Amino acid sequence: MILMLASVAALASIVVSCNGKLAEADKLNLSETPVQTLRDMFAVQTKNGKVEMRIEAPLMQTFENDTSKTDLFPEGLSVYAYNPEGLLESLIFSDSAKHFTDKTKRSDDIWSAFGNVVIHNVLKRETMETDTIYWDETNREIYTDCYVKMYSPDGFMQGYGMRSDDHARNSILRRPFNSYGVTRRDSTVVMIDSVNFIGAFPKN
Repeated sequence: MILMLASVAALASIVVSCNGKLAEADKLNLSETPVQTLRDMFAVQTKNGKVEMRIEAPLMQTFENDTSKTDLFPEGLSVYAYNPEGLLESLIFSDSAKHFTDKTKRSDDIWSAFGNVVIHNVLKRETMETDTIYWDETNREIYTDCYVKMYSPDGFMQGYGMRSDDHARNSILRRPFNSYGVTRRDSTVVMIDSVNFIGAFPKN
């Protein structure tokens, strides 16, 4: 009899506990709750066995519903893009980022980066700084309508709005102003790509 009462009490405790957890679950707003959370996220995109892009982030949160999927990177994002020869060509850093995919329109696949955005083309030695950048992965284009500063061996440019391919090879400022260029350069200057350099420096 005592054993039976204990079993009933334990079952009642489990039912009450489960009902309490179900009530808590009912209060959750699934649209504001990530379906996946990743720390130290690392992803590699390849084509024909060659690395095209590497993406790293301290934190990634995924939100999903019937029509869309959104990945948030609230602690920053780093993107490394490689050329067909396997050399690191461009880098993008930002304070935060978002990747939005519309499930009803497969062509809508947009990345957004916000806060202290730096885009650096290693091979061309060009660096751009802005507040917001968009990356259209389908059309392989990056763009912004915000204020942009651009530094290169040929000088300094600034303006509003920028368009480029996703490797920052042909960046164009839409509305430049107060820019200046280098009109004469010393032909004896030697430029070294320290990012892609492999091997020892020659002895003097």
